Amino acid sequence: MADDFAIRLARLDCCAVSDALDQLALPASVSGIGSLAGHRRIAGTVITVELAAGKPPAALPARHLCTTAIEMAKAGQVIVVEQRTGIECAGWGGILSNAAHLRGLAGVIVEGLARDIDEANAIGFTVYARGATARTARGRIHEAATGMPIVVGDVKVATGDWVIADASGTAFVPFGRIGDVLDAAEHIAFKEAGMTKAVSTGHPISQVMGANYECLLDQKPGQVG
Repeated sequence: MADDFAIRLARLDCCAVSDALDQLALPASVSGIGSLAGHRRIAGTVITVELAAGKPPAALPARHLCTTAIEMAKAGQVIVVEQRTGIECAGWGGILSNAAHLRGLAGVIVEGLARDIDEANAIGFTVYARGATARTARGRIHEAATGMPIVVGDVKVATGDWVIADASGTAFVPFGRIGDVLDAAEHIAFKEAGMTKAVSTGHPISQVMGANYECLLDQKPGQVG
């Protein structure tokens, strides 16, 4: 079933999924996180990482942030990093990109900054983040937790949730609602594809984007309208 969900999600775009979240009264998609490297749509299940300010406690082994998540991850998954410490430095870098790429991960999404963007581009690894920086995390921040709930934008995200990210935005889908969201998003995408075809064949845009378009999110999958 998870493989079927992954295939269906990958066929959609973030806008259709965002509209489905709105329709189902789920937390909205996240704006402002852009593709810095790889420049492709990514979709898959999430592994979360939370970062904290300062050096790690002395009791913890010397281990760089996000390495645990990479070693936990399976091919096709997406690492999502919360770097909201207020300290300007990278929550992801080039050696991490190489390791994640070798494991077949779909990409990384950073609520914060990332670095070594040219390196990620060179290997074709997809990095989404709020922006880029050359400032290292070493001595500035550390990993607080892997696999625990985090916040991206104003959306709570848990390991095992689903995500899709493209040039329009980033949408997180709670694990237990992926079937409902996919059904709704596919219905919306189908309806909008028909509207696009109508415009391309000469129908007036004011008619195509009239009542049917404005009320599209009121229609549930299987309804005629």
